[in-house]
Amino acid sequence: QVQLRESGGGLVQAGGSLRLSCAASGGTFSSYAMGWFHQAPGRERELVAAITSGGSTNYADSVKGRFTISRDNAKNTVYLQMNSLRPEDTAVYYCGASGGRRWLSRSHYDYWGQGTQVTVSS
Repeated sequence: QVQLRESGGGLVQAGGSLRLSCAASGGTFSSYAMGWFHQAPGRERELVAAITSGGSTNYADSVKGRFTISRDNAKNTVYLQMNSLRPEDTAVYYCGASGGRRWLSRSHYDYWGQGTQVTVSS
């Protein structure tokens, strides 16, 4: 029902910043939990950050203190502010939407965007 489209990825030097955006259409955006995931070559897709319809957040240990997830329901958009980037953050970043009661695992997400590449050079 919902369609997602990520943007904002690119190539940055270590220590730099990027802001990813995910625009949603279809469904009722404000009722979904939203998440950001990354997938590096040879690795599984992993949860980076998530936010519920009520604004509760959850972060992977590796990004706590560096990344911030937020949402703007008036714009049907979720953001990921990425600061102090490290080479190990290099991956394809995906936006996901969860229409159910659970929101802390990849398996809880029903809809996905196409992904945007983030590359951090040293």
